[in-house]
Amino acid sequence: MLDALAALPFWQAFVALWVIVMARSNATYWLGRGAIAGWRRHRPRPEPESRARAETLIRRLGPVAVTLSYLTVGIQTTIHLTAGVLRMPLRYYVPAAVVGSMAWAAIYATIGLALVEAWIAALAGSWYGIVGLIIVGTATWLLGRRRARRTILTPID
Repeated sequence: MLDALAALPFWQAFVALWVIVMARSNATYWLGRGAIAGWRRHRPRPEPESRARAETLIRRLGPVAVTLSYLTVGIQTTIHLTAGVLRMPLRYYVPAAVVGSMAWAAIYATIGLALVEAWIAALAGSWYGIVGLIIVGTATWLLGRRRARRTILTPID
């Protein structure tokens, strides 16, 4: 599928990726929302005060977390599920998801698909693909080392 997306013009790849990520993130949100609705239906106790505070916090800061989650690896699903569980209002969730999905689709339609094309070219024996992957791998390794060294050198208060 990725090679088919890589063959598309940028705007078509962008729209396809945007639709895919919007469907995935909204499905995760609604899964969380449905799970909490089912739980509440079978457990009709009053809401604890801590839950009300968490819902207030997610209403205030949640849209920023949702938007930025698209730029992360590993916690995106958790943030969308949590937004659903905490019943983030749709008037906040949907705009944050639209903006975040657009950023994700733009990054993936450019850098991500270029890496896929380089990978496919390298597998086909192209020196350009192999060199491209070596450059990207080296840059990633160097940036990771630099970030790790900066984290180690940062004093903890």
